[in-house]
Amino acid sequence: MQHIHAVVWIDHDEARVIHFNPDESEELTVHSKPRRGHLHHKSGQLGDGHAAEDHEYYGLVEAALAGAQEILIVGPASAKDELQKHMMHHAKLLAAGIVGVEPVDHPSDGQILKLARKYFKATDKIRQAT
Repeated sequence: MQHIHAVVWIDHDEARVIHFNPDESEELTVHSKPRRGHLHHKSGQLGDGHAAEDHEYYGLVEAALAGAQEILIVGPASAKDELQKHMMHHAKLLAAGIVGVEPVDHPSDGQILKLARKYFKATDKIRQAT
């Protein structure tokens, strides 16, 4: 069965991608390469103390989202925004399907799917009204 919608919960270590329709879902997990320790910003040093964006990781997440017509990106930190930015530069057609980027802590896969179904149900109603 075809899945039109997809949701991705992402942080800098893992992305959980769920393609779904009203009746079923398919889940994929993408892992980033392990990072060496945590970066900390110290006074007088160059850089902002943040790890560089992992374009290889975001490319793998992008590939896992292939085929989705509408995408919701959620997550607890900046990785969700970095993924959106990456897709806008490297996968413009797929990025055109992003309907929202929302902050979400660390839910279970079931909670992610429930949130996404509720989100798309609301946005689909809004689009039908216009």
